[in-house]
Amino acid sequence: MSDPISSVADTDRALGFTIPDRHARGRIARLGPVLDAILSAHAYPPAIERLLAEALTLTALLGATLKDAGGQLTLQAQTQGGIVGLMVCDYKGGELRGYVQFDADRLAQLGANPSLYALFAKGYLALTFDQATTGERYQGIVPLDGDTLAEAAQAYFAQSEQIPSFVQLGTQRAPDGRLVAGGLFVQHLPEGEEGRERLHVRQDHPEWHHVESLAATMGSDELADSALPLETLIWRLFNEEREVRVLGATTLTRGCRCDADYVRSVLARFPAEERAEMADADGMITVDCAFCSTKFPVPADSAAISG
Repeated sequence: MSDPISSVADTDRALGFTIPDRHARGRIARLGPVLDAILSAHAYPPAIERLLAEALTLTALLGATLKDAGGQLTLQAQTQGGIVGLMVCDYKGGELRGYVQFDADRLAQLGANPSLYALFAKGYLALTFDQATTGERYQGIVPLDGDTLAEAAQAYFAQSEQIPSFVQLGTQRAPDGRLVAGGLFVQHLPEGEEGRERLHVRQDHPEWHHVESLAATMGSDELADSALPLETLIWRLFNEEREVRVLGATTLTRGCRCDADYVRSVLARFPAEERAEMADADGMITVDCAFCSTKFPVPADSAAISG
């Protein structure tokens, strides 16, 4: 494996890789313009921007592992009484979207870099995998523990999947002030060779300890440095391994699936009396999309909605 060199910014990609001799697999991702497009729809303060940037990167890392092209991954972090009441991100076919609901007044009382606990208090992290082909859905829920979102994700895989996993996330401001986020996700394969102990039941397996130790040397600043190609970062980590297989890359885009026709169809299911109560003085019902902040004004009149 040779060290690739490029002067072109490498963003909005997720790249998979495997290390056959170590029975490990991983993903590395970086968000740039896609992240800016999502954040620009909201006037979030810096602390919330960084939180959502990391959550979207984690969503890209996990979503890109879906083998079902039409599958969807939804990440949700929720609390009762926390500064952040709800954070939702999802991934479908390379498209990302996300938003955060938070208490701005309480947030303003914290410093510039609040901890995960300060934002969420006692909350939980839920990951939902929807398979389009089979219609199957799998959801895992764990307490939102740890000092960082990356640690919370690791706890999820340790408790829900029982697969040794490592997650690193990082953000930094580009010279133009825009936020760039990067992430690394590595796992020990749960399948063992015939006759050997199943790998997922041993967190201290020597193969995994070796891979995890190397992955932990990756700095968050490197992950968020758009001048460093993702292939270069993989090479830096594992260049001494006999073989590292780089898999196909996934292009990441901003994708909000809000649609005026869909909004009308949903409103049409409500009785006319309820639609009238939703309407303003001009007879219009305005529906806001939490993901992209787009407003959809729809006439309350049932004929206009159904048409």
